[in-house]
Amino acid sequence: MKNILVTGGAGFIGSHTCLNLLERNFRVVIIDSFDNSSKKVIDKIKETCKSIDKNHNLNLEVFIGNLCDRDFVTDVFKEITKQNRQIDGVIHFAGFKAVAESIIKPLSYWRNNVIGTLNLVEIMDDFNCKNLVFSSSATVYQPMDNLKLKEISKLGPINPYGNTKYTIEILLKDLFKSSVKNWKLASLRYFNPIGAHSSGLLGEDPKDTPNNIFPLIANTALGIQKELKIYGNDWPTPDGTPVRDYIHVMDLALCHVKVLELLMNSESEYLNLNVGTGIGTSVLDLVKTFERVNNVKIPFVFDKRRVGDASYVVADNSLLMSKMNINYFRSIEDMCRDGWNWKKLNPKGYKET
Repeated sequence: MKNILVTGGAGFIGSHTCLNLLERNFRVVIIDSFDNSSKKVIDKIKETCKSIDKNHNLNLEVFIGNLCDRDFVTDVFKEITKQNRQIDGVIHFAGFKAVAESIIKPLSYWRNNVIGTLNLVEIMDDFNCKNLVFSSSATVYQPMDNLKLKEISKLGPINPYGNTKYTIEILLKDLFKSSVKNWKLASLRYFNPIGAHSSGLLGEDPKDTPNNIFPLIANTALGIQKELKIYGNDWPTPDGTPVRDYIHVMDLALCHVKVLELLMNSESEYLNLNVGTGIGTSVLDLVKTFERVNNVKIPFVFDKRRVGDASYVVADNSLLMSKMNINYFRSIEDMCRDGWNWKKLNPKGYKET
């Protein structure tokens, strides 16, 4: 049984990925600081897994700490070694992720995201763990109006968050080029994850004021906030609102796991892969779809554009589809339905469970 370390495993994407790993009979080790997530997520991962298979033997350990604390990360690897086990692979989610916040607090983002990753990779090297899937972001690309982004598209982030992701990709590529130690590395440039597990037990619950569009839509539908702000109606898109590639969080989680399995069963390589549906949906279309499938009303107003935003960010996912033999993604309707189901069942998120 393989042992997989998931950094940021209690976060939105991380928790759904841990669930997928457990369902596929991996042993899962989570590192999380819980600065931006709830400890109750761990119970929900277990509960969700048991709801799928009540006889499932859960192999899950949790270590609380920050990747910037090098001694802490080393101690985690030592603890697994003491159990006569070895970390076979790592899926790396841990990091600050709000674009707007990164513009206000760039030093915090550079310290947390880059130094934390450097510590992780150096310690992996010390313990002969060579398989790493890095959860990167489409923000590494230079925006291109009305053109899908390919892995060979021009890179050029326009905010500090994207710069940290881009820097980590450079670090990993340099490691691969210079290494004779058989590193197997992948950077997954994911687009806009939304939705939730269909059970309604796992979902997205930002600790602070939400920055992402979907929690804001759900909060508006529930009456937690009066109206939804849409930032800009004068973008060069069909309806004037930004177009994004939304992907169901369960599909994104599965892609991380499948890429890790590919790495562990291959020769040394480095991959950049776009993870998106390849379908562009405007913010206004997302709101209308949410209203239609869930039979709710979303009051909204237009506001000025935000610094760091782009008009059109959609994946060319042909490399992912061919490399991973993937031929199905959940629809935008599924994303809206599952995400609203989570919010209805958990109006206060993990705070009330």
